Amino acid sequence: MLAVVQVLISGVALGCVYGLVALSFVLIYKATETVSFMQGELLMLGAFTALGLHLGAGWPLAVAALAAVAGTALLAAAFERIALRHAVGRPHLVAVLLTFGLGLMLRGAVASVPAAAQETYRLPLALDVVQIGAVTLAGGQLLVIAATLLIAALLTLFFRATRAGLALRALSEDARIAALMGVPVARMHTLAWALGAGLAALAGLLLAPLTFIHLNMGLVALKAFPAAVLGGLTSLPGALVAGIFLGVVEALAGLMLPEGVKDVVPYALLMLGLLLFPAGFGAGRAGR
Repeated sequence: MLAVVQVLISGVALGCVYGLVALSFVLIYKATETVSFMQGELLMLGAFTALGLHLGAGWPLAVAALAAVAGTALLAAAFERIALRHAVGRPHLVAVLLTFGLGLMLRGAVASVPAAAQETYRLPLALDVVQIGAVTLAGGQLLVIAATLLIAALLTLFFRATRAGLALRALSEDARIAALMGVPVARMHTLAWALGAGLAALAGLLLAPLTFIHLNMGLVALKAFPAAVLGGLTSLPGALVAGIFLGVVEALAGLMLPEGVKDVVPYALLMLGLLLFPAGFGAGRAGR
């Protein structure tokens, strides 16, 4: 029973990372109707940037983490201004290929650093072990869960109590009417890309205590994307809930089923979910 509890908490923690990456997909899609295929590379870049500033430049870890998130957000805003803005109004495949190409460029830039391409690293973000009664938990798992709750609360406050958040909500409902009401659509698109990249970078920092920082850590986005789709691609709460759900199911599959089956679970659930709920089970909360 203790093993099941530990596996469940581990699944919730990993699902929180999936949920944050799924939130980054959904936030960008709601504002721009573009699916970004560079979120995994942004996640990896954020983690490596924090690592480099902390170990290489000697910055305090908290300052390095904040700088990494801010720098990743600014980079995505620059990408939007320079390249992605020109995809607006064109076929969806144009934006998909642009984000895919930009992601490959980011991966290539990080891979060009020998220390990043050949080694794995950890960020000391939390205690190694926390004892709660008879249950022994990894400190990183508790950190991820607590940080996800805080980020969800801050996002809720942002979208409900700030002018920029309300503008993004209006834009996601109807861009034409939002523009007529005075919403600066181009600037909101830039903000959406920056926020999405910042969330991906945060997810990379939170993933670091659970696994390691390495060149292929961005592949977690391939499991987060099914969560975004299952959540409806227009529902922020749905994306987060779906991410946690996939993390828990994957953890239980790893405990009860043969090795390797857990990696198939997200995609099997995606296919099943699309058959049963074509619009995603979070579609009813799309406007939130």
